[in-house]
Amino acid sequence: HGGPENLEAIDFLRRLNEVIAERQPGAITIAEESTAWPGVSAPTRNGGLGFSCKWNMGWMHDTLRYMARDPLYRAWHHHDITFGLLYAFSEKFVLPLSHDEVVHGKGSLLGKMAGDRRQRFANLRAYFGFMWAHPGKKLLFMGGEIAQEREWSHDGEIDWWLLDRPENAGVQRLIRDLNRLYTAEPALHAADCDPAGFEWIIGDDSVNSVFAFLRRGDGGRPILCVTNMTPVVRTGYRVGVPEPGEWRELVNTDSELYGGSNLGNGGAVQATPVPAHGCAQSIELVLPPLATLCLGPGS
Repeated sequence: HGGPENLEAIDFLRRLNEVIAERQPGAITIAEESTAWPGVSAPTRNGGLGFSCKWNMGWMHDTLRYMARDPLYRAWHHHDITFGLLYAFSEKFVLPLSHDEVVHGKGSLLGKMAGDRRQRFANLRAYFGFMWAHPGKKLLFMGGEIAQEREWSHDGEIDWWLLDRPENAGVQRLIRDLNRLYTAEPALHAADCDPAGFEWIIGDDSVNSVFAFLRRGDGGRPILCVTNMTPVVRTGYRVGVPEPGEWRELVNTDSELYGGSNLGNGGAVQATPVPAHGCAQSIELVLPPLATLCLGPGS
């Protein structure tokens, strides 16, 4: 109709997804798609292309760019983390840390992190914790789960021998525990495509490079994610919460189990009736350096 669209290709993709859905219920199709084309994952009956999900390439590029920056300068690039939530529910997104990011001279995920060796591992653990709590399905290319230190090569296997090193084995344990938490807590996955499943608690603390948000979904308990993207320990950091009582640390990426410095909150904190961030209750946290905390109410 005068534009660059290939109408036959559009019809083909729609019909492809319809036939797959008819002949193999439960099958999924995912579009590795990086444009602003609307409705890639919308149903064909609503004019969409009918894919189950679409890669969120913007999220990947923005957040990896942020993680590569020295924490000293992250305050001026706070939007690289927050911007993705402006469009997070426009499609059914996958958060991809893909093959493309660890080949052709791009190095490894660990190599993209800022700082010395210890800080690179801490940054990567914090990033994984943030990613698993963020709306969107997860894609992690092979080797990322053990913090492979060199670029991936199709000519050989993953560097499994790295698991003899405590810091690499720690990242593997973190991924294991994040997966267990993700499957156990509906708040982290049930409402990925629904704005009601996400709420910013602190999205504007660029000075401290701290982010805090709630996830909700499917009648499960809310999960609070708090990320400190600087190597500075924050003590007495107050965060509003929606429920009174005890809030337990479900994951702390700074735990010594994962190779961290083991700073945290002793496993749990008690909410007090001190209003903060639009909530009637709040908790005071110790935020470990370069770390993500996931907390939930109750036992």
